[in-house]
Amino acid sequence: MEQIATSSNKRLLSNFTIPLLVIAAIGIGWVTAEVGFLLPGILLVALLVIPLVYAIFREPKVGIISFVVYCFIYNLFSREIGHFQYLYVIDGLLVLTWLAVIFHTSKHYDWSYLRNEIFILGSIWMLINFLELFNPAGASVLGWMVDARYQFMWILIVPLCLVIFNTNKNLNTFLFLIIGMSLLATINGLKQNFIGLFPGEKEWLYSYGYLTHLIWGDVRIFSFYSDASQFGASQAQLFVIAFTLALGPFKKWKRIMCGIAALFFLYGESMSGTRGALFTLFVGLAVVLVVNKNLKVITVALFIGVLGFCFLKFTYIGESHFEIRRMRSALNSNDQSFNVRLENQMKIQEYLKARPLGGGVGSIGYAAEKYNPNGYLTPIPPDSYWVKVWAEYGIVGFVIWISMMMYIIGKSCGIVWNTQDKGLRFKLTALVAGFTGIIIASYGNEVMNMMPSSMIVYISFAFVFLGPKLDKEAQQLNAHA
Repeated sequence: MEQIATSSNKRLLSNFTIPLLVIAAIGIGWVTAEVGFLLPGILLVALLVIPLVYAIFREPKVGIISFVVYCFIYNLFSREIGHFQYLYVIDGLLVLTWLAVIFHTSKHYDWSYLRNEIFILGSIWMLINFLELFNPAGASVLGWMVDARYQFMWILIVPLCLVIFNTNKNLNTFLFLIIGMSLLATINGLKQNFIGLFPGEKEWLYSYGYLTHLIWGDVRIFSFYSDASQFGASQAQLFVIAFTLALGPFKKWKRIMCGIAALFFLYGESMSGTRGALFTLFVGLAVVLVVNKNLKVITVALFIGVLGFCFLKFTYIGESHFEIRRMRSALNSNDQSFNVRLENQMKIQEYLKARPLGGGVGSIGYAAEKYNPNGYLTPIPPDSYWVKVWAEYGIVGFVIWISMMMYIIGKSCGIVWNTQDKGLRFKLTALVAGFTGIIIASYGNEVMNMMPSSMIVYISFAFVFLGPKLDKEAQQLNAHA
């Protein structure tokens, strides 16, 4: 009898389920026709967010992995869906992960890892940003909130990595994610170049993106990213990372895959038409030369670097191709845009003569245009992250910031030199070369302050400064193998 009743209940449920689903589908379709894709988008977000929140509180590392992936693709949502500030999901993921770590009941984390120089330096920089609220130049507080959020990324993600995302396995996961997501971005770039743009990408390009992304009749490819400069710089950084790993003491198939990925990234960088990304390439390869003790790696990296420089500087081969012509102009000292940048820097220098603490965070660039429209620095494009730091924090803040960056680069090289495990040494070399290239290339563009480069740089900081711990783990694992 129970089986008959159960069977009857199932049939009854089935009879009601199908009509209800059909009614729901019709209802959603009607609302979509009336108000657009906002409601389906909200429903889809709810279906994704609830399981994600549960997963993060169950295992906080999921929050970091989600953060890494999202930093690559949020601009796709912004262009193709709209109706929401997708950028702020980045902050939400980090805050959610912090809450999951603080209130986790079944895991005990070792907070002693925060006694690390990279966390201390980040805390100092965060304190400087708070003090900038009282800058006598009087920049808008709302502008400060927009610009300072990128600075706080250091203090939000680095401690999380030091405490919960701090093993060799996590390092491998991070490398796999950034290479995989960057390959996805390259493929989308190839689609943009040879097939065409998505509807949202077309709308962005033809509304205002054309001002900087249509040059000599050709489109500078930008893929999922905010613009072509960010795409090119990120592809160059990942070229350096994948190329270095391809030369490492890993299984042959892994090295081949990294080599193929490196070629994709190099082509992706060329499609972007981003001249500043060349400095990421050359500086990154130079770091590989400096920190690596392997003669084969030094020879290959030096050969590629010299060959590439000579090809662009001393020949006109491939001048008919937009990608090559655009990169070659980066080495032209008489380039018009370079001279305009110098003129802008002279204007900023004149303004800062009486302001050693700068114009305040948010006084130049996008935040200034929106929240500080009448400021002296507002109409002047910074065109560079270095220049932006100088303009906002003054010569005092710039000296502190550049000293921190140089210390981090030098200390990172020392960590790599002292790493005994060969495989780990190559992985850390790849990260150091990548973030050094981005830091130096940020003199030409504001790439260090944008996603995904900012995320990759800060997580790379954490893993490199965890190097001694990871080295001990690797040696212990090799001893028991």
